[in-house]
Amino acid sequence: MKQTQICPQEAAQESPASASRRNFLRGLPVITVGAVGAPLPALAGQSGARWGMLVDVRKCIGCQACTIACINENEVPEGSFRTIVSTYSVKQPAAAGQPAGTYVLPRLCNHCDNPPCIPVCPVGATFKREDGLVLVDGDRCVGCAYCVQACPYDARYINHQTGKADKCTFCGHRLEAGLLPACVETCVGGARIFGDLNDPKSELSRRIGAAGDSLKVLKPEQGTKPRVFYIGLDQRFQGKVEGQGALWKPELHGGKS
Repeated sequence: MKQTQICPQEAAQESPASASRRNFLRGLPVITVGAVGAPLPALAGQSGARWGMLVDVRKCIGCQACTIACINENEVPEGSFRTIVSTYSVKQPAAAGQPAGTYVLPRLCNHCDNPPCIPVCPVGATFKREDGLVLVDGDRCVGCAYCVQACPYDARYINHQTGKADKCTFCGHRLEAGLLPACVETCVGGARIFGDLNDPKSELSRRIGAAGDSLKVLKPEQGTKPRVFYIGLDQRFQGKVEGQGALWKPELHGGKS
């Protein structure tokens, strides 16, 4: 078999997303020939993985590449989002020398270890997999929206095409194929790191360990134990934000859409 080697010059030009993809693939379990006939979900369950994500807000430029990739990958209906980067106009103190600044906050389902969306579902449609993914069984869901109201992260919605509850799934179908979630794959700044929290050698575990006290989660007071972690998160945006996030629309600010 022919092997391709990357020279130092090529390696230096490797994008953050490519590096994240390479490190993710290294952590996947090796599947033997005898296991080829097993269903993909079963193979994913055998890996013993516990998936999580780290968002480095310092690297996010609010380009919405993650949002668009998610919409295309998961056929998200117009007007709804599984992941989004909210943009806020923040008032600056007088000493800053300018009246306002801009802050971006990537948001998605936190796939909590203690998800409040599960106990409120009257038909058991929302469930948690062994690998930590919180998912919705569309065959059971009756579209009552109890889970939408219970989520403290505004990460759920009722799909107006199916009438069912919908949300981020960490692109579980891509994980079963050995791929990264679409939002991670397309992040041009490498702001999203995805991996196995049970693997101490994974890039995700190493980044979380190195973050120390700078590691934060959204709304920790809710006790949901999120598995989406943040670095560089402004403390004012960790809990309830006094204001409404919006999509940045360049055409409203003298730019091109």
